[in-house]
Amino acid sequence: MSSIIFLWLLLSVISQADSVPEKPKRSALNQLTRMLLRRYDCGVRPVLNWTSPTLVYIDLIIQSVLDVDGQMQKVTTSIWYRQIWKDEFLMWDPEEFDGITEISLSSDAIWVPDVIISEFVDEGKSPNIPYVYVNSSGIVKNYKPIQVVSACDLEIYAFPFDKQNCTLTFRSWLHSVSEVDLALWRSAEEIATDTREFMNDGEWELLSVPSHYWKMHLGDRDYAHIQFNVLIRRRPLLFVVSVLIPSIFLMVVDVISFYLPPNSGTRITFKTSILLGYTVFRVNMMDEIPATAMKTPLIGVFFAVCMAFLVLSLAKSIFVVKLLHHSEKEVKEMSISACLLDKYGSTDQTFSESLFTSVRTLDDVDQSGGYEFDLSPEADLLSLTEARDGSPQLEKVLQEVVSLKLYLQEEEDEGSAQTDWLALCYKVDKFLFRMYLLILLIYSSTLLLLWSSWSSG
Repeated sequence: MSSIIFLWLLLSVISQADSVPEKPKRSALNQLTRMLLRRYDCGVRPVLNWTSPTLVYIDLIIQSVLDVDGQMQKVTTSIWYRQIWKDEFLMWDPEEFDGITEISLSSDAIWVPDVIISEFVDEGKSPNIPYVYVNSSGIVKNYKPIQVVSACDLEIYAFPFDKQNCTLTFRSWLHSVSEVDLALWRSAEEIATDTREFMNDGEWELLSVPSHYWKMHLGDRDYAHIQFNVLIRRRPLLFVVSVLIPSIFLMVVDVISFYLPPNSGTRITFKTSILLGYTVFRVNMMDEIPATAMKTPLIGVFFAVCMAFLVLSLAKSIFVVKLLHHSEKEVKEMSISACLLDKYGSTDQTFSESLFTSVRTLDDVDQSGGYEFDLSPEADLLSLTEARDGSPQLEKVLQEVVSLKLYLQEEEDEGSAQTDWLALCYKVDKFLFRMYLLILLIYSSTLLLLWSSWSSG
């Protein structure tokens, strides 16, 4: 009986044991990760022999130039950055872990080289990539996109035909070359000519990315550096159409305005309107032109000189008009006819009425007495001498005739003087216009030569 009870209890225990679920085994990936990081210290350089340096390979691809700030002397660039190094503590046999040859690990859990960009000035809006790839031979690949805000010595003198050379220098911040050394992952020629990922639809064009390796000696230690020179060129079409061509048009209109008559007031009014319009245009274009605290762009000099030419053109026109009016004033002040007009204008009878009366009197005298008058100066003196012995009315008539003759002679001399003065002013205007064109031509040629030499250099 007791044996039967024992068998029954044994069978019940076995059945209960069969009903308990089996504990799941860990996956090969989980086991591999736990095995690699179980005794891993991320603060220790991953080499078995501490005297051997860790060789870090660097590679980058320029994707786009986001911003070029001439005033702050910085450039924002989007790049695809790659770091490759060997971690001797992260190696395994793929056959022991279901043939796994590559896994991803957290970058915070392993040793990562302290390679930075020396020109780094601000933190860009780069996405956070928290993982790196590790293969069975210990090769670690750290691939990530970076938005680099770096300092750059920008040369905007030739704007908008400028080229820029901005450097990105990678170096280890603390480790010397005996601990962390740098090298290029691809050849320098391949990196320099690789522009397939660059966005060519923007303002800037990528020319090349030359690179070179060098060491800097500080104290008694050498530090490895890899420098990439990002050579970019601005596309000037937008600025030529929106900035340069309107300025050239205004200067051409100003030159054409010289063909307006200088003795008319429309030339000064027209030139004043051009100067005002150019001032408004210049103020509106202030935001389009880069500014620096040390150097003035050539296009800023172009705008300033163009405005100076417009002011010079207006001043020249004012000078010529002043000469014209000054001439007329002097002629009027020096004319004898003006004195005669002032003299006879004070009488009760106007000069025209006196002239009409004199002519009638002469007519009557000529019909009655048959006198004939010679209007030469000698005859005038003789007639006045003879008229003293005649009647008072005849003497008055002779005085009026002499006054008329003097008036007509002075009017003729005044008209001739005004004509000569006007011709002289036209010659002065033509001479100043030619000098203006010569200076403008020399300035334009110099400006084009500077721009062309800078853009082709």
